[in-house]
Amino acid sequence: QVQLVESGGGLVQPGGSLRLSCVASGSIFSPYAMGWYRQAPGKQRELVATITRAGRTNYADSVKGRFTISRDNAKNTYLQMNSLKPEDTAVYYCNVQLTITGTDYWGRGTQVTVSS
Repeated sequence: QVQLVESGGGLVQPGGSLRLSCVASGSIFSPYAMGWYRQAPGKQRELVATITRAGRTNYADSVKGRFTISRDNAKNTYLQMNSLKPEDTAVYYCNVQLTITGTDYWGRGTQVTVSS
């Protein structure tokens, strides 16, 4: 069983920065990608950024140039968020997707609020 725990959310003013962290535990016997998704009130969950084991990244157009995803060898992933905007306000979820089966694992989320 894979467990994901996010941290680093909070309240920040527009233009500010936050760094989200996701710690994965449990055995993962498959190549996998890691990613961040977000869900704002009344909206569907949407992709923010993903990163493969090889380090290939993919970003939503709305965050390109402002957010950076990374991962380390310890199954952790990070999301550096700069130049935050009020529209970035959402619950941010960490995701692991097994490459072979497409199985998804989710964390419980961390709230990010961008407001003055």
